[in-house]
Amino acid sequence: MAEIFRNLCEAEAGQLEILQGNIAFALGCVRAGIHAVDGYPGTPSSEVIDKGLSQVQDLIKVGWSVNEAVAAGIGHGHSIAGKDCVVTMKVPGLFQAADIVSSGALFAQTRGALVYYVATDFTPNSTQHTIDPRYFLKSCFLPIFEPRNHQELHESAEIAVEISRGFQTSVVLLVSGALCHSEGVIHLMKKQKRKAVEMPENLRSFNVLPGLARKNYDAVMANRMPALEEMVESSPLNHWKHGSGKVGVVSCGITDLYLREIESVFNIDLDVLSIGFTNPLPMKLIREFYQSINGPVFVFEEGYRFLEEAMLQAGLKVYGKDPYSKITEWSPGSIAERLECMSGGLINTQSPVRLSQVDEFNLTARQPVNRPPLICAGCPYRLFAHEVALLKKKKQLDLVFGDIGCNTLLYFMNALDTGLAMGASEAERIGYVLSQPEKIGRCISLVGDSTECHSGMDATRNAIYRKVPGVKVILDNSWTGMTGGQPSPTSPVNLAGEKMDFSLTDSLKAHGANVLEVSAYSKQDIRSALRTALSEAQKGKFTTIVVNNGVCIQKLPASKKRVFVKADECKRCNACLICPGIQLDSDGIPFVNNLCSGCGGSEPACVQSCPTNVLRVFEKSDMNRSQKPKNLTQPQNFDVPVVRSDCLPERISLAIRGVGGQGNLFLGTVLSQLVKLSGFGNTNVIKGETHGMAQMGGPVISTFACGKAYSPIPLPGTVDVLIGMERSEILRPGFLELLKPDGTLLLAATKIIPFGLSIDQYPNENQIQSLIQNLRVIEIDAQTAAFESGDTSGRSANAAMLGALSNIEPFSIFPLEHWLLALQKANPQPSVWSANYSAFMAGRALSQQFYKEEQLIN
Repeated sequence: MAEIFRNLCEAEAGQLEILQGNIAFALGCVRAGIHAVDGYPGTPSSEVIDKGLSQVQDLIKVGWSVNEAVAAGIGHGHSIAGKDCVVTMKVPGLFQAADIVSSGALFAQTRGALVYYVATDFTPNSTQHTIDPRYFLKSCFLPIFEPRNHQELHESAEIAVEISRGFQTSVVLLVSGALCHSEGVIHLMKKQKRKAVEMPENLRSFNVLPGLARKNYDAVMANRMPALEEMVESSPLNHWKHGSGKVGVVSCGITDLYLREIESVFNIDLDVLSIGFTNPLPMKLIREFYQSINGPVFVFEEGYRFLEEAMLQAGLKVYGKDPYSKITEWSPGSIAERLECMSGGLINTQSPVRLSQVDEFNLTARQPVNRPPLICAGCPYRLFAHEVALLKKKKQLDLVFGDIGCNTLLYFMNALDTGLAMGASEAERIGYVLSQPEKIGRCISLVGDSTECHSGMDATRNAIYRKVPGVKVILDNSWTGMTGGQPSPTSPVNLAGEKMDFSLTDSLKAHGANVLEVSAYSKQDIRSALRTALSEAQKGKFTTIVVNNGVCIQKLPASKKRVFVKADECKRCNACLICPGIQLDSDGIPFVNNLCSGCGGSEPACVQSCPTNVLRVFEKSDMNRSQKPKNLTQPQNFDVPVVRSDCLPERISLAIRGVGGQGNLFLGTVLSQLVKLSGFGNTNVIKGETHGMAQMGGPVISTFACGKAYSPIPLPGTVDVLIGMERSEILRPGFLELLKPDGTLLLAATKIIPFGLSIDQYPNENQIQSLIQNLRVIEIDAQTAAFESGDTSGRSANAAMLGALSNIEPFSIFPLEHWLLALQKANPQPSVWSANYSAFMAGRALSQQFYKEEQLIN
């Protein structure tokens, strides 16, 4: 990854690439000559630093800070040093940094640029609220630019820096999470060198003393805002597409892509004004556009009704969201429905595209599996969660105040109750027990180590300062796990790889806390510490339990430890079934599956949970399957044929449903390589992905389209092939509706029973078959294909599905050599490439067999 990103930083301008939005932006920061980027991890913004800029720290000064407010302050420091700085965060992080952002907003002096990259998640997929920040930012008099596509996102750092320097203001890039995490075609922007701003030695004007604050406010009113209004009115970033003037649409941000998708599918007549800036708004231009339309004018935006309300307040009657609408993010389907409903026949109803959730798929009969996101198999939080759940079951613990992060997922294990904001759990507990002191020994607060460093330590200090007894638990896994394992002060090294000197326990003790340290993989020690601390709380003592010595499982090398039990020794009590890495076979005997991580080499949690001590630990190498792998010799070099552009279809599209951890994202990576090899990338490629909590064993969807395609979210009825990586996931509402009338469903035999769900609660086969009986369906056993190809983990099942896909129209147009080279490029590691090649060829053979049988039937 590091070498690839570095090469992109140095590549010639104009080169075509297919990149995730966050990576495109990170690349733009380097190529635009930005001096520094700081931030705090927060989905969907994390990849800018984590997967992008951290790889080239010699080209740009980059770092993770302990929280967003600190990162914003660092950004301000870079700025008054004359350097340009971008600060990354998600929307809740903006509010955490609000004091810094608002206090620094009115500085009107010449300085280096300060840009806030704020990623939205209005669904939400991995965010704790859906608050639209534009109202707050407007009150700070900050310009807001909302990129519409991947190319604009790539270039947006340069755009923002020029505005920041030119108008002496901080600038906000408000970026849709769908754009951050989808992939699209960009052409690399030109490389630039940017000189620092010469700053005076005397920086005393950068102060918020009341007299200076008043002076700054007056300057902003007199100079900045009028100049910004003039700029946005004439900005080339406003796009006016002229139609017949019958129906108008005003849009901003990613909704522009959704409109382009609708227009390309339905070929409808729309006038569209797509504005680049949502603060200040180009009201003169908007009014001019409105007056040019003879019929209805619609407004489509993400978040609340910011743009719509501004137009209504200006006396312009527009159609957007209904008052108190539940819509926070539009999709092409919902926009098309809105246009059809309010414009009276604008869209051709004879189109095969399905605008509504029609009855042909019998929606009322669908019962998709409830798949709450889960902590990873082998996670060091698991034993603690089970001990807390046991205390609650025994009525010895009433309430657990929770945090934001991986420990949030303990909610689904009945080991956590409330959740408010990062670091807020202990403050909640303090307020609760001050009102109900009799509960001091019957509740605890819970926080992660990175969140304790983020803002939780303030409340720890407050409990000591206020002398409020009770129990606070810090789950220390040494990394910021939920967002991908970024370093925090408790990590062994920082982003630059430098050894950390910070000690969490020493810091807590220095504050005056009574600290108990217990190992995350010692069930008895955790049980003892909880009972001791709760007992001490009743006596008026405040105790902080630090559950450590259990590193985030994502950051550890694979452990070979596994467990087994002899059938004649097992009591079938199922007490060991505490983790998705262990399950029952057909005889009710526990066995480890491919999710098992060996608890990072520690004593496995399931072994500690076995009351009869019959679970035995052994090395993974002793448990290889009995099947002999097919010794296929994979090709190393390919003669790659050229695909004539006139042979390519106008558009191809795909949607994949599965479970987090199955490798959906890998399929998209291979397809991106495939279309680049075939020349399709010269038109357009768009790929959408689910990120965040859902990746932790929850339901995920990925989409892929190229050619005449624009949106990462497809319109119903426009997808050529649907892939069901897990059998029951096709029951999710809206999925089967995506398929074209002549499309194909490629369905795996794989069944993943959610942890804690019994097999009889899983959808029965009759229910699934009743939904797909009128569709063209190819069913293959991808897991078996992977196993028989020598992959004992079954992880190459996604490659088997790709092999099957390679025979299905319109994807069958791509030569086999293109598929194999794309597969190799996606992961060239020899052992992985070998397994993927064998599984791909096995899947391809299975779909070929299907077509042979189909021809015999016909």
